Amino acid sequence: MPSAPTSGTPSLSAPTPGAPTSGTPSLSAPTPGAPTSGTPSFSAPTSSAPLPGASSHGAPWAGAPSAGALSAGLPSPGALSAGVPFPTAPSPSGQPAWLAEMYEELRRQGWTPGETGGASLRRRVRTEPWAVARQAAVAALGGDGWAQLGAAAGRRSWPLVMDLVAGRLRLRLSEDLAADFPGAAGRPLRTAVLDAIYGQHDGTWLATFEAADRLAPGIAAPLSGLAAVARHAGWWWATERFAVLTERPASLTRDNVGRLHRGEGPAMEFPDGYGLWAWRGMPIPPELVAELPTLTVARIQKEENAELRRVMLEHFGYERYLREAGAHNLGSDETGTLWRLDLSGDEPLVMVEVVNSTPEPDGTSRVYWLRVPPQTSTAREGVAWTFGLTAAEYRPSIQT
Repeated sequence: MPSAPTSGTPSLSAPTPGAPTSGTPSLSAPTPGAPTSGTPSFSAPTSSAPLPGASSHGAPWAGAPSAGALSAGLPSPGALSAGVPFPTAPSPSGQPAWLAEMYEELRRQGWTPGETGGASLRRRVRTEPWAVARQAAVAALGGDGWAQLGAAAGRRSWPLVMDLVAGRLRLRLSEDLAADFPGAAGRPLRTAVLDAIYGQHDGTWLATFEAADRLAPGIAAPLSGLAAVARHAGWWWATERFAVLTERPASLTRDNVGRLHRGEGPAMEFPDGYGLWAWRGMPIPPELVAELPTLTVARIQKEENAELRRVMLEHFGYERYLREAGAHNLGSDETGTLWRLDLSGDEPLVMVEVVNSTPEPDGTSRVYWLRVPPQTSTAREGVAWTFGLTAAEYRPSIQT
């Protein structure tokens, strides 16, 4: 199946007359090569290459989980009963313009305000098949065998994907929906995030069942539909009347330990322009990213949020900041020099300046800066702390 991005936020297509309205929703693929833009657009995708087992009436595709959550949440029973307002103009007061376009597209596809998509099928589509497959795996491989296979096949991947990527995305979506739809009326839309099925991110545990199926064929059979979607789509939603699928990220940037990390743009970006900005795993506002190349000491000192200030310090450089902000020299010994700078609303910045004992090829010696606890009183104590030792215990016989 092509994974080309589709255009913005999709529409919900009305079910084919006589088609079933329960069970596993049918799925169809996006139009290859469809244009994308930062502001979602709303042409209904069509395709002659549906997912395996998909029927002709298909499911709408969204350019990002943000649009998918809204598409699935707007027709939910909770949103309708809560009276989520339907805009009647392209730019209604208090609502983004693209949201009005999305409502209009929902209507164009045959859905009318007041209709409900029915209850979420997440449990039937994901949770219950997983339980059945797990029971079969334990029966075939034994408890110890299943545990060993899980450790070998997917246990290391789970935190790298679900904790460091999917979890951060879920938090960002919840925060964005809370900001765009505050109060009780928006709660059903925020709840839609919890109904998401994770698509490709579910591959971390689906791979374990696939490995088990090779040892005992048939174990992964209950998960075949879920695995088919995971191979081709990002997060998706299933209800009694329709399914909404979303594209996978167009780009993903992480640091050396797997955390979302990028200093010049979104660390995770989707085809419709939605993105998540992060620095060493911590979500940051996009406007901060734009400021990073032109940071000054005054701007860093002005920042009231301690976490964002630390992001600024890492990007600006501790050495440069200590030098330009007027840090105090607390003393030197054979291990290095201890510096301290008080920060408003945060713990003091205390660092040890150390010189690499091994010269570079050009004969110079590289200088390193080690951040140490605020209570550190000597350079030796700070260097020892980096090795998990006290100052008295730190007695290196050879330095490299």
